[in-house]
Amino acid sequence: MTGIRGAAGDVAVLGAGMHPWGKWGRSFVEYGTAAARAALADAGLDWSDVGSVVGADTMRCGYPGYVAGATFAQALGWQGARVTSVYAACASGAQAVGTARAQILAGLADVVLVVGADAAPKGFFAPAGGDRPDDPDWVRFRVLGATNPAYFALFARRRMAVYGDTPEDFAQVKVKNAAAGALNPNARYRKPVTADEVAASAVVADPLRLLDICATSDGAAALVLTSMEFARARGVTDPVRIRAVSTVTPTYPRTVLDLPDIGTDSAAAVEPAPGSFRSAIARAAYEEAGLGPEDLSLAEVYDLSTALELEWYEDIGLCGEGEGAKLVREGATALGGRIPVNPSGGLASFGEAVPAQAIAQVCELTWQLRGTAGDRQVPAARAGITANQGLFGHGSAIVAVR
Repeated sequence: MTGIRGAAGDVAVLGAGMHPWGKWGRSFVEYGTAAARAALADAGLDWSDVGSVVGADTMRCGYPGYVAGATFAQALGWQGARVTSVYAACASGAQAVGTARAQILAGLADVVLVVGADAAPKGFFAPAGGDRPDDPDWVRFRVLGATNPAYFALFARRRMAVYGDTPEDFAQVKVKNAAAGALNPNARYRKPVTADEVAASAVVADPLRLLDICATSDGAAALVLTSMEFARARGVTDPVRIRAVSTVTPTYPRTVLDLPDIGTDSAAAVEPAPGSFRSAIARAAYEEAGLGPEDLSLAEVYDLSTALELEWYEDIGLCGEGEGAKLVREGATALGGRIPVNPSGGLASFGEAVPAQAIAQVCELTWQLRGTAGDRQVPAARAGITANQGLFGHGSAIVAVR
């Protein structure tokens, strides 16, 4: 791995802002503009101070979704800023942060606004229209009938078969995240949930029930990132800093099925790399940051389903393979536990607003590391990691420190 490592690669997070998640029935541009203005206000900066805008694209909202950076720049008022648009499925927000950080470290801009927003469809996500037999996402929907919950259920079944996880373990993840989400004013679902309520909810894709699976939502998140020199010149001597952004891809051969791909590579000629693709995402972030899982105060991970959150515990190194359920049973990942995971409430409480998700994770790290997260505050938080995975080999992990 090459590049700037450790503190030399730091950029400051001067502002974080969100538009609350929900089903609002309005344009994603409205949500993103509101989040951007909140982030600028949080940073104490004017829109005219921004030298670059990086937009995480939404692919479902018509033409403006394909040029999200310029869309937000226009909505805020043309002022000549550099503009970039990024699409990487669920990792779009992290790649937008990575792009902004690279521009700052390269000296192309001192202040970069990162924005992601979406107005998601009702029900499950589906591929764009038309017949595309060479598109694995189209194939898995049309040929296999494998909607996202079917994909999540395959992972859950594998954990049950290989590690002995139970539906009761999965339910505890929802209970934990709902308790945290009830304390978050930006969350869509702000009500505690019991294990009995999870068990009583409808089966969607066995063994997962409705309350095991995240919803699709409208929402937005934004960050104002700056050089460390700019932050100090503004009198901010100890800002939250982004120290690493990992966007690694898988290695050949891939021997574990990972939708939308519906086949695996043969390992007859080449030995697989140790560990999974998802574990490689976090490993690259730790290497770049010069930190390890033992240094973390908290984590924000991509809980598309309750079972997938348990998998992330292992992938980011909080425990050994197959030990994720043990952590949640012990309460280690709950608020007040040894290593809180998803103190924001996670996607269980927010739902998916795809381009905004990885940015929202960094917003939560920012508030936690500042000590301003209110009733969900993790005491003495000093370092955190985000992790998610976009389709088609898009990795996403960000390490923030203070």
